[in-house]
Amino acid sequence: MKINVKIFPCSKKQNLEILKDIFGNEVYEVRVISVPEDGKANRELIEILSKHFNTPKSNITIKSGLSSRAKVVEIIN
Repeated sequence: MKINVKIFPCSKKQNLEILKDIFGNEVYEVRVISVPEDGKANRELIEILSKHFNTPKSNITIKSGLSSRAKVVEIIN
């Protein structure tokens, strides 16, 4: 399954919210505490998604947007 994620680094607390875009597609807005340096924010994102989808971190891959706030993430169940 592939999901669209918009990440907000340097937030005060972790949060995951599921919204709809103008086309009706789900967009996961994820707030992370980590800074966007050396992949820290991406690692925290994977940890949050792992808990949300109840799947191991190894089943989650960022397919596009490694250095962007808008990402496409693949989750294997």
